[in-house]
Amino acid sequence: MNVEYAGQSDVGRKRGHNEDSFLVLPEHNLFIVADGMGGHSSGEVASKMAVETVSQFFRETSEDDDVTWPFKMERGISYDENRLSTSIKLANRRIHECQAANPKQRGMGTTLVCAYFVQDSLLIGHVGDSRVYRLRSNVLTQLTEDHSLLNDYRKMKAMTDEEIANFPHKNVIVRALGMKDAVQVDVLQEDAQAGDIVLLCSDGLSGMISDEDIARLLAAHRNDLAAGCQALIDAANEKGGHDNITCVVVRVL
Repeated sequence: MNVEYAGQSDVGRKRGHNEDSFLVLPEHNLFIVADGMGGHSSGEVASKMAVETVSQFFRETSEDDDVTWPFKMERGISYDENRLSTSIKLANRRIHECQAANPKQRGMGTTLVCAYFVQDSLLIGHVGDSRVYRLRSNVLTQLTEDHSLLNDYRKMKAMTDEEIANFPHKNVIVRALGMKDAVQVDVLQEDAQAGDIVLLCSDGLSGMISDEDIARLLAAHRNDLAAGCQALIDAANEKGGHDNITCVVVRVL
């Protein structure tokens, strides 16, 4: 599958340093965004470790069929879905071991979203509240479900826009890499069509601007993805830039 892509990360207007990481691995059509947490430099360490571990696993399993996988394959899902899930579980294990062994990094973790284009499908691996969106025929769809306390509340009861805006624990996530020695990874499979625009982003973007604005900016810059990334980041900063802002945009050709 042929794709075009661009990615960018920005510290925002309120934070002293950037704990987000992203990585593109075009030879595997793999794209990754991670949003670290833990304060000081720990979040940056966790997010960087996550994207590097996933990409390393993809490289190793591509170059050597005899590589031993660190986890057993799950039944009922494809090889490619297992490959994606295993890479994320391995990242979780390494982050958890690192923070357990280093007192200065105790409590560090990271969200992670991966988009892997294979054959005529889009595979998504997901832990946390970073998101994947798809713009198709100018209709924006959020493909991932936030692993957050707010989303858990929304599934239990209907909430008004005002209640959502005033929710006191909006930034609390209930699942992330590094929190425990094992992690549940959501793996989704979607069809991929020519013209689709896929956005991976940290909540520094999705938490600052509306889905309507995201759709409008993606559509306006569908032929210049780098400009689209910049426009999204500028819009989030104009709304206050309360967090680090990272986005990767991919267009299926």
